[in-house]
Order: sequence, then structure tokens, then C-alpha cells
Amino acid sequence: MSGTITKVSGPLVVAEGLADANVSDVVRVGSQRLIGEILNMTGDSASIQVYEETSGLGPGAVVETTGMPMSVELGPGMLDNIYDGIQRPLPEMRALTGDCITRGTDVAPLNREKKWDFVPVAKPGDQVIPGDVLGTVQETSAILHKIMVPYGVEGEVLSVASGEHVVTDVIATVKDKKGKIHELPMFQRWPVRIARPYTRKYVPSRPMNSGQRIIDTLFPIAKGGTAAVPGPFGSGKTVVQHQLAKWSDVDIVIYIGCGERGNEMTDVLMEFPELKDPRNGEPLMKRTVLIANTSDMPVAAREASIYTGITIAEYFRDMGYDVAVLADSTSRWAEALREMSGRLEEMPGEEGYPAYLASRLAQFYERAGVVECLGADDRQGSVTAIGAVSPPGGDISEPVSQATMRIVKVFWALDSSLAYARHFPAINWLTSYSLYLDTLAPWYTKEFGEGYMKNRTKAMHILQEESELQEIVRLVGQDALSPADRLTMETAKSIREDFLQQNAFVDEDAYSSYLKQYKLMDLVLRFDSLCRDALQKGANMEKLFTIPARERVGRAKMADVKVFEKDYAEIEAQMKREIEEVIAGGEDA
Repeated sequence: MSGTITKVSGPLVVAEGLADANVSDVVRVGSQRLIGEILNMTGDSASIQVYEETSGLGPGAVVETTGMPMSVELGPGMLDNIYDGIQRPLPEMRALTGDCITRGTDVAPLNREKKWDFVPVAKPGDQVIPGDVLGTVQETSAILHKIMVPYGVEGEVLSVASGEHVVTDVIATVKDKKGKIHELPMFQRWPVRIARPYTRKYVPSRPMNSGQRIIDTLFPIAKGGTAAVPGPFGSGKTVVQHQLAKWSDVDIVIYIGCGERGNEMTDVLMEFPELKDPRNGEPLMKRTVLIANTSDMPVAAREASIYTGITIAEYFRDMGYDVAVLADSTSRWAEALREMSGRLEEMPGEEGYPAYLASRLAQFYERAGVVECLGADDRQGSVTAIGAVSPPGGDISEPVSQATMRIVKVFWALDSSLAYARHFPAINWLTSYSLYLDTLAPWYTKEFGEGYMKNRTKAMHILQEESELQEIVRLVGQDALSPADRLTMETAKSIREDFLQQNAFVDEDAYSSYLKQYKLMDLVLRFDSLCRDALQKGANMEKLFTIPARERVGRAKMADVKVFEKDYAEIEAQMKREIEEVIAGGEDA
């Protein structure tokens, strides 16, 4: 079915003669067959957002509908790949058209020529339901790809074809209850705007170890949780996203570069192939899918890129994997919504954003979670959604930040003053929060005892006290503080500099295990506890603050994990001995 264009306004095209088309159908526009999607219908007139540059299009050009919604292909070949916002593989497009992508280029998302070694799990005669595993493919050295029965297919397996196959080959046939035979290839298609189904959803109860101490100890996120990283320009949003992608203890990372600068995406492309996964020593790209839709690429495709990424994440979740989706940034996605809404002449909401901004954000974040997957083998998988927010001027009272804060349960507020002071990650400990603390507390207690959460509570209390004392210091100076308050300031400084601050360029400090975090915080708070006792016994305050053991605490975070475990006991013993010596010397010694 085809129609003709009556209006072109940037990425928006209006075409008539499409009475039988449906909202969300994919269309081909003009002689170059540009890819577009129908946003709304009025009679036989369709408003279409085109995912490619529309210059040169004019009234009278033909629009053809495919009759299919915007979908992605899900199967072997997605990992270690780079896609644009509508799942076109950029390396293959570059090989076909050169460095500048030609409009209308149509490349299959999954390689149709590469053969994969399919190892059957199911056998003829088995009864299968949607989500059951038919067989496996070793997609990369890090990930075993499970070929599952697609949604809507149920019945008896008639045949399974082992050996090497391309993704379009039929690897199994299933006969349903009505006698219809379904030929199943190695891949399946799924509409990006519809969440993939699952059996049951659970409350997230396991933390995601990011290796970043301020995140894991003070403001943790659960696997299957949602988080936002807001901050002004230059505060380190992308750096935080990169660190999470590199070090998080998830099986698969989907990184969506949505409307951000191209050089930031280039950093990912240059670094990830060289970085090793700390869990298995394999290159990080072996468990990563990159979706690149940078600021110089068509604005409408930004809107699709978020859905493309979350749908791919749900597919790997259905295999029983833990997946992290990192969107950088949802503000650029919201700006694309605003532009299309304006061109559609919809009634604007706050600051020109569409009235449905909050519901669209909720639809994205609510696709995260811990679920029991479809299938008979009780698999559990999770999708953790983390979105960067780029409020203009760092003002988080703007609509995107506020709508995001109402949805997500973790808020890592980046602070430009910390970034300018070279304190990274530049997460402000006074304005950030995590609502997963209560659900994660049993896990921390089980693994490390009650001391972990007690230390976390005490550290936050000290940091908040420091903030209040700084007001007094600014007015009357530090000398006016009591020895106990001076100690609070010193301990808070140690927490900030020795614990919260990390150096991404030092391997031993870029990533911290939970055990190392626990013991490092314990050393800092042990210093505070011993000094408070010493002050009550009349010890010299200045000498307490300058004992050599304190300097060793600051250097300990740079030590290898095994060395640190050995140093921990030594530093603790040295700290106790030196403080006792100061006490013995008396207040005036």
C-alpha cells in the first residue's frame, strides 16, 4: 500500500492515501526508500517521523507502508557489534558506503552469511512453550547465546537441526495443537515499543557491584533497579556511565549513546576492545552491544534508540542473564520528543516538552526489573536501567529531571564544583539518595555482618555533620571548634579523600570489591573511634591527626586486593599503637 507526500517539515513527513495503515507501522519514504514510522493517523493522512535526513524530499513523493511495526532482530551476532538508533550495523554500513553513511542504506541487523555452531538442547518429541531453550550458540567467548522458542509458539518439537547454520536457517520445527507447523529460524523479531513478556516480576534484592565506592557503599543500586545520573556540563556523567559499563558485575551491557557528542562515543569504541573484563579476562566488547545515535545523526532516530536498546536487553534477560542498560542521555531523547511534538503541532507542556513526557519516561524505566523468564526451567534474569540526565545549566528543577526523579529509585546527583576540584566520581553525597537500602540490607548483613550497614550509616552521619560545621568554620574559623568537632571534620575529610575519591587511571583504584570497600571504610571509622577515646583521655589533638598510620590509610586504597588484606591488619595495629603513644604522652607532650 502506498500514499503520496503532502508536507515535509524536517524529520516530519505528512502523507495521504494511507487509510489502511496503522500507527507505529514502518514506512519507506521517497525514491531513496528512507525509513520512517507512523506517529498518528487522521483519516487517510499519516504523520511520519523519518529516521534519516529528509533534504530533497518534496510533495508528490511516494510513501510505502510495510505493514509491520518498528522491530528489532534478536539473535546471534548482536554482541561485539555497533548499531545506529534503528539497529543498522554501522561497521557493515561503513564497509558498504564509506565513512559517510548514504541515505536509504538498508543492511540486515544480523549477519546473513556468518555461520554459527548450533548445539541442540531440545529433541524431537519434546513439548515446548514460549521461552523454552531449543539450543545454544557460543556467540562470544564470554556469552552463551540461548536460542529460545518465540512468543506465541507452543507444541511438539518435530525436528532440530544441529551443526553450523546462518541465522535465517530453520533450526527447529514445532507442531502446535491445531496441527500447524512452525519453522523456527535462529533469530526472532520483536516490536521495540512493546515490552517482552515474563512469568513473574520480583523485588530487586541483590546489589549491582559497580566497583565505585560512593555508589556501592553509600548509594547502591540493585540488579533490576533504576537510576538517574543528573549533572551539568562537564560534571562527569559520561565518565560515570563508562565506569559502570566497564566494571559492573552484570553479564551483558547495552550502552546507548543517545544524542551525545560523537567524540564521547569514540572513547567507548576505542577503549572497550582493549579493556579486559575483571571476571573472566575477556575483552569487554565480548559482552557489550553499542547503540550509537550521536548529536550529528538524525534527531528522530534518538527516540527509537532508547527502545531498541531496552528491547535487546530484555531479550538477553529472557536467557537468564543480568543486563545493564546505560542511556546517555535521556535528556537528548526528550529533546527529540519535544521537536517531533512541536512539528506535530501538539499542545506543549512545561518548557515545550510534550504532555506525555513523564509517561514515556516511565514506560522506559518500568521495563527494568528482576523477572522469572518465560519457559519451563525457572530462569531468572534482570534488566538494570541507568539513564544520564543533562539539565540545562545543571538546573534539576526542569521537567526531564523532575519526571525522572519521580520514577527512579536511585539518584546520583553530580556536582560541577566537585568535578572542578578533581574529585571523581563527582557524586554529591548530600543530595544523592538510594531507595534500595532497605531491600539490600539483608544481603550486606549476610555477606559482611551487621558492620557494613552500621559503617555506612555512621559515614553518612559524619558527612552531614561536616556540612553543618563548615557553616561555622566559614563564619568564625576552624579554631573555634571543639576537639570533638575538629575530629569530625578530619574524619569527614578522610572519608572524602581516602574513600569516596577514586582514580580511574590507576587499575587498583578504578575498581574496588565489596570486601575492600568494607575494610577501607572500617579503617577510616576505626581512626575516628580510637581518636574520640583518646581525646577523652586528654591526648594531644594535633598529634592524633598527624600519626603516620593515617597516611597509610590514604595509600591503602591504591594497593592490590591481596596486598590490602595484609596491610589492613598491619595498619589497624599501627594506628592503635601510635594513638596509645600519643595518649601516654599527654595533652601537652
